[in-house]
Amino acid sequence: MVSTRCKLLVQEELSKLGLHYSTVELGKADIEENISIRQWDELNIALKRSGIELLKSKKDVLIERVKTLIIDLVHYSEGPLDINLSEYLTRKLHKDYTYLANVFSETQGVTIEHFHIAHKIEKVKELIEDNELTLTEIAWKLHYSSLAHLSNQFKKVTGVTPSGFKKADGAKRAVLESVCM
Repeated sequence: MVSTRCKLLVQEELSKLGLHYSTVELGKADIEENISIRQWDELNIALKRSGIELLKSKKDVLIERVKTLIIDLVHYSEGPLDINLSEYLTRKLHKDYTYLANVFSETQGVTIEHFHIAHKIEKVKELIEDNELTLTEIAWKLHYSSLAHLSNQFKKVTGVTPSGFKKADGAKRAVLESVCM
């Protein structure tokens, strides 16, 4: 789950099945009772209709947690990251970063860093379209070392500069759920 919409859909489907939950967070739902195979299948079918897939394996859950942490970090956190991304993920997930990186790229076909950069660029696009911050302020907000670093990365990923994107009136932005998924 990577958005509030997903959380609401999961809550709704759990309620329809009479399942009680203590929390439904991005990437995780804590169900209070044991779920039967029939309930699991019904929930899985209902969620698939909405484009949400239940995760069974520990690796799938781990990958979803990595994605959720990165998405939360890029799109929803306000404060600066005091440590680098690899250390952040290691601390949050209590797993060796090399293991996380290998599992992630093996299952997703992209590296953690590529996924992180793709989300940062989508956030840059959003902030450019909002037209409330200068490019320098956007670079600072998203923890780029400089405006030049932001501009180079933006152009490498999108093919246009941030200024060119702004002039094109926000060419195209990806839906959050589809960024590197």
